[in-house]
Amino acid sequence: MDKPGASQSVILAGHVAAPPNTPQEIAIQAMNDDMGGTFSSRLNMNLREDKHWAYGANSVVVGARAQRPFIVFAPVQTDKTKESLLEINKELRAILADRPVTAEELARIQANETLSLPGSRETLNAVGFSITDLLQFGWPDNYYDTMSGKIRALKTSDLDAAAKQVIHPDNIVWVVVGDRVKIESDIRELNLGKVRLIDADGNPI
Repeated sequence: MDKPGASQSVILAGHVAAPPNTPQEIAIQAMNDDMGGTFSSRLNMNLREDKHWAYGANSVVVGARAQRPFIVFAPVQTDKTKESLLEINKELRAILADRPVTAEELARIQANETLSLPGSRETLNAVGFSITDLLQFGWPDNYYDTMSGKIRALKTSDLDAAAKQVIHPDNIVWVVVGDRVKIESDIRELNLGKVRLIDADGNPI
């Protein structure tokens, strides 16, 4: 999507993932935390902290009753669009192959997710949203009562299995919004897929 004069390129990458009403849901959320769901995630540490190409990079498994989007989001400086696409693709493939979730990463995720639970239910609105999630996603009434124990019981193998269930690099749709004159030729060189031009409403040009 062409945005003439843009100082950044916004990269979106994603595909559909499994519904949330699955026994692997807690492992899926923990795996996503490692990939792009927290500040210390792989994507953010790579593109922001290491490369300094982005102010932030993240991923999310969007809440939905049935199939739902798994999305990577990264606004990056224009002259590093190609390189950022390469790094995102590399991270998505690495967690499935040569860089599975480590014990250290798992321990950090478990601490973050369990220690943040009390504060996440401090208001009536937060409690109300939790009840809505139970109804919307078909979770059992004791879902939140048992969540902490299930998070602590996770093994790296659980997150590896979740990654294989959610992340499918060969099926990803990439969307890049930026200055076409500066980034198009580099994007085409990557051969990530057939390049299509779209307008601001997503219609083909």
